[in-house]
Parts: sequence; C-alpha cells; structure tokens
Amino acid sequence: MIDPDGFRPNVGIILSNPEGQLLWARRVGQDAWQFPQGGMRSDETPAEAMYRELGEEVGLLPEHVEVIGATRGWLRYRLPRQYIRRGSHPVCIGQKQVWFLLRILCTDKAVSLDHSERPEFDRWRWVEYWHPLNEVVAFKRKVYRKALNELAPLLFPDGVPTCPQQDRPGK
Repeated sequence: MIDPDGFRPNVGIILSNPEGQLLWARRVGQDAWQFPQGGMRSDETPAEAMYRELGEEVGLLPEHVEVIGATRGWLRYRLPRQYIRRGSHPVCIGQKQVWFLLRILCTDKAVSLDHSERPEFDRWRWVEYWHPLNEVVAFKRKVYRKALNELAPLLFPDGVPTCPQQDRPGK
C-alpha cells in the first residue's frame, strides 16, 4: 500500500523500560540498529498495526505494554535513491510513520525476537533515550529526532534529559 505521494504507511515503536531507556534492536545479519517498525495493512489503523508489529518483531502482547502516546501526525522520510525500486508500481519513495511511545509492563524475559517466519532482529539492548540519534542510519535520523523530541515530555514529565551530543551531519 503506497499513498498517492509515494509514501508507504508505517508505524514506529519506541519501547521504554521503567528507567526511561529504550529498546534498540539490530537487524538480522547487519550492523544496523533501529526501533521496531513496520508497514500498515490497508485494513488496519495505526494502533492495530503497532500491536501486530510489536508481537511479530519483539514478541510482546498488548497486555505487556502501556501506550504512553503517539505522534500527532505522520512523520516522513525519503529513501536514498539506491533503495528505491523503480520497477515496482506504484513506486515507493519513502515511508510515512505514526510513532508510538510504549512502556514495558513485564520483565525483559518476555522480549523475543523469533515470533515471525523471518525475524527482523537478531539482538536487542536497552539504550539511553537520545542514543538512537547517533546510531540509526542517516536517512532515518531526522524522523527519529522529530519522534523523540515530540514524545520525550510524555516519558519525562519532570524534565526531558539533555541530549548529550547532537548527531554529526556526515555520519
């Protein structure tokens, strides 16, 4: 499902623990880390897609998490030219995402990366809130910054932690 502008509807999941750290996952066989995310089906709401992806990618059920909030609208990123499949129709030039901020309510042992036929991740860890900005692939960095900035006050109502180092543009 691609919208008329060439963007694929998608959901992103920022999963926090009680200490305010975030689940950070490594893509299978790559040195590429990201938050869980996935495409929406045409018959799904963003929340339904988020719960489906949560189960498929990290093995958690709705009762394992609390929804703290979501971005107010779609956040978009464009794919680099080399990742655009020009032969597909319609052509997908990027993703538009609704980002959800969740808090885990169960133990870490419930996190399981092998709940689908083709697991997306092979490893995960908890990281400090702003850590992803320096480690995510460059073309997703602006969307990550927007989502983290918008959702931070919901996770840290007494004051958002300072971002220790801004990401470097060339990284």
